[in-house]
Amino acid sequence: MPRAKGGPKTRHRRKKILKQAKGYVGGRRKLYRTAAETVLRAGAFAYRGRKQKKRQMRGVWIVRINAACRQVGLSYSVFMAGLKRAGILLDRKVLAELAVSDPPGFAKLAETAKAQRG
Repeated sequence: MPRAKGGPKTRHRRKKILKQAKGYVGGRRKLYRTAAETVLRAGAFAYRGRKQKKRQMRGVWIVRINAACRQVGLSYSVFMAGLKRAGILLDRKVLAELAVSDPPGFAKLAETAKAQRG
């Protein structure tokens, strides 16, 4: 049986990795073995980064809501608890957008939350 040396399949597989490594520095771009390691590692970082991005955005929304709450004399936790009691089911992304783009509308929500305080 003749020896199989890979041929086109191997070349395509290697070219795919080297194409993904485009833009890396030195051997990480040109040498298959180091490029393969780097591409694998970069993929892991990218996957982790996509998860962290969601967490970080939530944090940004909370900071924006808190800043807007402080301007109308409320704390973030009291504001969120008041909205929950009032049955207003807006998520943090929408609340943060309101806080930035429509301060009077946000102030009305804050008044509703204050009224629910007790």
